Amino acid sequence: MATAAAYIRVSTEDQIEFSPESQIKKIKEYAQYHNIHLPEEYIFMDEGISGRTAKKRPAFMKMIGLAKTKPKPFDVILVWKFSRFARNRQDSILYKSMLRKECEIDVVSITEQLSDDPTAILIEALLEAMDEYYSINLAEEVKRGMAEKFSRGGVVSAPPFGYTMGESRFEVEPDKAKIVQMIFDEFLAGTGYRKIAQKLNNLNIRTNRGSLWKNANVEYVITNPVYIGKLRRHKDGKPKKYDRYHQGDDVEFVNGKHEAIISEEQFQEAQKLRLKMKEMHPIRDRTTSSDYMLKGLVRCGNCEGLMVQSAKGKGMQCYHYTHAMCEVSHYISFSVINDAVLKKLEEDLWDVDLEISVDLDKNKKGETDHVSSMLLKMEYKKLERVKAAYEAGVDTLEEYREKKQLIQTRIKELEADLQIEEMPREEVAKVFKSRVRSALPKLYSEDVSEIDKNELLKSFISKIIFDRKGTEKTIQIFYYI
Repeated sequence: MATAAAYIRVSTEDQIEFSPESQIKKIKEYAQYHNIHLPEEYIFMDEGISGRTAKKRPAFMKMIGLAKTKPKPFDVILVWKFSRFARNRQDSILYKSMLRKECEIDVVSITEQLSDDPTAILIEALLEAMDEYYSINLAEEVKRGMAEKFSRGGVVSAPPFGYTMGESRFEVEPDKAKIVQMIFDEFLAGTGYRKIAQKLNNLNIRTNRGSLWKNANVEYVITNPVYIGKLRRHKDGKPKKYDRYHQGDDVEFVNGKHEAIISEEQFQEAQKLRLKMKEMHPIRDRTTSSDYMLKGLVRCGNCEGLMVQSAKGKGMQCYHYTHAMCEVSHYISFSVINDAVLKKLEEDLWDVDLEISVDLDKNKKGETDHVSSMLLKMEYKKLERVKAAYEAGVDTLEEYREKKQLIQTRIKELEADLQIEEMPREEVAKVFKSRVRSALPKLYSEDVSEIDKNELLKSFISKIIFDRKGTEKTIQIFYYI
């Protein structure tokens, strides 16, 4: 008896004839009639997902992954229609060809029966072409419908902060509308985006998505004409990647049917102030490279957020602080913190009670041992290959000796890694300090790139906590082997 898998997909709840229940029922009836075994665990379903591309369908991809296993788990994939398998001819050809040639698995439509005649190939291709045309045409019709609805002031997007969705228009949400008014009042009074965001966060006010407010969220509110009763939309319905605040030439505006929260005068004053602020604080080019020695290592002592390169490029600042999610500024210049870290490394070399975590974050014991063992086996195989190359006359004796020495050095390093967990604590500290001691000259050298210094530090530092309390600055380094 053949074993089958079933794939079910519905795009919307309106497709009653293609509902999951009806598809499963008909597929089971087909399997039973044709004496095909269909296990429940081989029924894969993507519900409410567009089928234009396969990668957006998790159940489909899971089924394809299972089909590739050996021995093959099923002999055939049953679908309601070929359009349920793929709406894209490229995907259809790719996956059907792979299933047939590599897995010996056929895809069968229970409602579009094809004969074994060679003309079936043409019929199947025609069905797939019609399905793809229907999918593309439907998308265009939906796009035209949304454009027409928008032109009449109809809602074609989710409600912004301050509104809820009514039957055919946005409805004012009174409590949040007061917050929108407060944002505009604060901004027009000279308060910056970050300070406003901080105030909202301190008041335990959250965005529509339930997250903390950032500078960008506040600026988005300030630039959104929805608050004066207008709607906006890109002409092709797709927001441009770098047009965060929808200020591009392709943005259309219409009068909406909803109630305004902000007056026209307030809104226009806010736009003038926003442009003035941009002129006063233009985005400057970074004066240093985006690659720096402590990249990805330093964290804020207040919130443990990552410290990143500042806008001017001469130092580091807490990422959360720059986005109003941390209240304490931790700005520090590169020269100061670089010197502090190097000085701390030198001091810790003489610390007899130095805390070192073995395989804490970077190297989980079981995984590390497994990987090291595999690498060790690979090196031994390399040793065999270079010996065979020498014996076959491919390499000279000198070349063989050079390659052999390099491989044997690598083998010793890997064997040391496997044994380090078994070392007494004082021996671990000794090995660690030896590594740091050998790294210091490179960290001080101007001939070594910032990228190389960064990689070197990441080989034995888990994180660095920089804490600023008033005028006092402290750093704490967390080491690992």
